[in-house]
Amino acid sequence: MRIQKKCSHCGSELTGRTDKKYCDQYCKSAHQYARSKEGPMRFYDKVDNQLKLNRKILKIYNRAGKAVVRSKILLDLGFDPKFFTHYWKNSKGEVYLFVYEYGFLGKRENGKEKYILVTWQDYMEN
Repeated sequence: MRIQKKCSHCGSELTGRTDKKYCDQYCKSAHQYARSKEGPMRFYDKVDNQLKLNRKILKIYNRAGKAVVRSKILLDLGFDPKFFTHYWKNSKGEVYLFVYEYGFLGKRENGKEKYILVTWQDYMEN
Protein backbone atom coordinates (compact mmCIF):
# COMPACT_ATOMS: atom_id res chain seq x y z
CA MET A 1 0.00 0.00 0.00
CA ARG A 2 1.44 3.36 -1.06
CA ILE A 3 0.73 6.60 0.85
CA GLN A 4 -0.22 9.50 -1.41
CA LYS A 5 2.01 12.52 -0.66
CA LYS A 6 1.20 16.16 -1.27
CA CYS A 7 3.39 19.11 -2.30
CA SER A 8 4.71 20.96 0.77
CA HIS A 9 3.81 24.31 -0.84
CA CYS A 10 0.61 24.03 -2.88
CA GLY A 11 -0.81 20.72 -1.65
CA SER A 12 -1.04 19.09 -5.10
CA GLU A 13 -0.64 15.33 -5.29
CA LEU A 14 2.93 14.28 -6.05
CA THR A 15 3.89 11.77 -8.68
CA GLY A 16 7.29 10.26 -9.34
CA ARG A 17 9.99 9.65 -6.76
CA THR A 18 8.87 8.57 -3.31
CA ASP A 19 11.06 11.15 -1.54
CA LYS A 20 9.72 14.07 -3.59
CA LYS A 21 8.53 17.08 -1.50
CA TYR A 22 7.46 19.60 -4.15
CA CYS A 23 5.63 19.29 -7.45
CA ASP A 24 8.08 21.57 -9.30
CA GLN A 25 10.96 24.02 -8.88
CA TYR A 26 8.56 26.97 -8.51
CA CYS A 27 6.84 25.39 -5.47
CA LYS A 28 10.19 24.52 -3.91
CA SER A 29 11.46 28.08 -4.32
CA ALA A 30 8.18 29.66 -3.15
CA HIS A 31 8.08 27.44 -0.06
CA GLN A 32 11.68 28.24 0.90
CA TYR A 33 11.08 31.97 0.35
CA ALA A 34 7.99 31.89 2.58
CA ARG A 35 9.93 30.06 5.31
CA SER A 36 12.77 32.61 5.16
CA LYS A 37 10.25 35.43 5.78
CA GLU A 38 8.91 33.79 8.95
CA GLY A 39 12.00 34.53 11.04
CA PRO A 40 13.37 37.91 12.12
CA MET A 41 14.80 40.14 9.39
CA ARG A 42 18.52 39.63 8.96
CA PHE A 43 20.86 42.62 9.24
CA TYR A 44 21.91 42.08 5.62
CA ASP A 45 18.28 42.39 4.48
CA LYS A 46 17.79 45.61 6.46
CA VAL A 47 20.88 47.20 4.91
CA ASP A 48 19.99 46.00 1.41
CA ASN A 49 16.41 47.30 1.72
CA GLN A 50 17.62 50.72 2.91
CA LEU A 51 20.15 50.98 0.06
CA LYS A 52 17.42 50.15 -2.45
CA LEU A 53 15.10 52.75 -0.94
CA ASN A 54 17.85 55.41 -0.88
CA ARG A 55 18.70 54.73 -4.53
CA LYS A 56 15.05 54.89 -5.57
CA ILE A 57 14.54 58.24 -3.80
CA LEU A 58 17.74 59.76 -5.22
CA LYS A 59 16.80 58.59 -8.73
CA ILE A 60 13.36 60.21 -8.49
CA TYR A 61 14.74 63.59 -7.39
CA ASN A 62 17.78 63.64 -9.70
CA ARG A 63 16.48 63.16 -13.22
CA ALA A 64 18.73 65.82 -14.79
CA GLY A 65 22.08 64.67 -13.37
CA LYS A 66 22.29 67.45 -10.79
CA ALA A 67 19.66 68.82 -8.43
CA VAL A 68 19.22 70.55 -5.07
CA VAL A 69 16.52 69.26 -2.72
CA ARG A 70 15.59 70.17 0.84
CA SER A 71 16.74 67.37 3.11
CA LYS A 72 13.36 67.17 4.87
CA ILE A 73 11.71 66.04 1.62
CA LEU A 74 14.06 63.10 1.24
CA LEU A 75 14.09 62.21 4.95
CA ASP A 76 10.27 62.18 5.08
CA LEU A 77 10.29 59.55 2.30
CA GLY A 78 12.56 57.29 4.36
CA PHE A 79 15.94 58.34 2.98
CA ASP A 80 18.75 57.55 5.44
CA PRO A 81 22.09 59.27 4.67
CA LYS A 82 23.99 56.76 6.85
CA PHE A 83 23.48 54.10 4.17
CA PHE A 84 25.68 54.53 1.10
CA THR A 85 27.94 52.38 -1.08
CA HIS A 86 30.98 54.60 -1.67
CA TYR A 87 32.17 58.20 -1.69
CA TRP A 88 33.96 60.72 -3.90
CA LYS A 89 35.94 63.79 -2.83
CA ASN A 90 35.94 66.77 -5.20
CA SER A 91 38.74 69.31 -5.67
CA LYS A 92 37.20 71.57 -2.99
CA GLY A 93 37.47 68.75 -0.46
CA GLU A 94 33.71 68.13 -0.32
CA VAL A 95 32.79 64.48 0.13
CA TYR A 96 29.85 63.21 -1.89
CA LEU A 97 28.31 59.99 -0.63
CA PHE A 98 26.96 57.64 -3.29
CA VAL A 99 24.27 55.00 -3.42
CA TYR A 100 25.50 53.16 -6.50
CA GLU A 101 25.40 55.78 -9.27
CA TYR A 102 23.46 58.48 -7.37
CA GLY A 103 25.37 60.81 -5.06
CA PHE A 104 24.44 63.38 -2.45
CA LEU A 105 26.16 66.08 -0.42
CA GLY A 106 24.59 67.66 2.65
CA LYS A 107 24.72 71.48 2.69
CA ARG A 108 23.24 74.29 4.74
CA GLU A 109 22.15 77.22 2.58
CA ASN A 110 20.14 80.20 3.83
CA GLY A 111 19.43 78.40 7.09
CA LYS A 112 17.95 75.37 5.31
CA GLU A 113 19.38 71.86 5.25
CA LYS A 114 19.67 70.67 1.66
CA TYR A 115 21.18 67.89 -0.40
CA ILE A 116 23.02 68.48 -3.63
CA LEU A 117 22.29 65.46 -5.80
CA VAL A 118 24.61 64.31 -8.58
CA THR A 119 25.02 61.32 -10.87
CA TRP A 120 28.29 59.39 -11.07
CA GLN A 121 30.52 60.57 -13.95
CA ASP A 122 33.51 58.87 -15.57
CA TYR A 123 35.93 61.59 -14.40
CA MET A 124 35.14 60.70 -10.77
CA GLU A 125 36.99 57.40 -11.04
CA ASN A 126 40.42 59.05 -10.86
